[in-house]
Amino acid sequence: MAEDNVLEEINKIIKEGKKRRYKQSVELIINLRNIDMKNPSNRIDQTIALPEGKGKESKIAVFASGEAALKAEEAAEKVIRPEELKDYAKDKHKSKQLANEYDFFLAEAPLMPTIGKTLGKVLGPRGKMPRPVPPGADLKPVADQLKKSIRLRSHSTLTCHALVGNEEMKPEAISKNVEAVIKRAEDNLPQGKANIASVFVKTTMGSPVRIL
Repeated sequence: MAEDNVLEEINKIIKEGKKRRYKQSVELIINLRNIDMKNPSNRIDQTIALPEGKGKESKIAVFASGEAALKAEEAAEKVIRPEELKDYAKDKHKSKQLANEYDFFLAEAPLMPTIGKTLGKVLGPRGKMPRPVPPGADLKPVADQLKKSIRLRSHSTLTCHALVGNEEMKPEAISKNVEAVIKRAEDNLPQGKANIASVFVKTTMGSPVRIL
């Protein structure tokens, strides 16, 4: 991948793209080839910390109790204590709201079985099952890493999408994010670069521009 070409195209879509009344995101589209996506082991499902961030922080929720819950309040936007889980189990709408509002979830490892029973059916299909952390672990570094992270998932199709920034970020920063996501995709494909058919970037309302 020619880095200069990536930067040039990102510059172009931001400077020449039609301005909207809102801040547009910049999205990366990776088209795959020669992979049997019916085999789950061939699918991409990666959490990637973008080197330059994505222009806004991901929202983090933590399942924790006691002192860990108090510390989690400083690291995350929401803390869910064990006694609150039964409320989510009874209210599917509330569970779905939680799953849709937060990008990533962390949980004290001992709480994982209970979370699986109460929220697994909602969080699992969205790829948002909590990342377990040992009791007493410092949640802040983990949460800070996730705040600048995105999910790259291919599901059962030959295409995956990823947010790599917004139009107010410097093109150089977006370019670094693009390179990081493509590198991670290559590292997790059976044949690496050979499994990538094409790569495009686009703004929210813009047309895709091929960079690879």
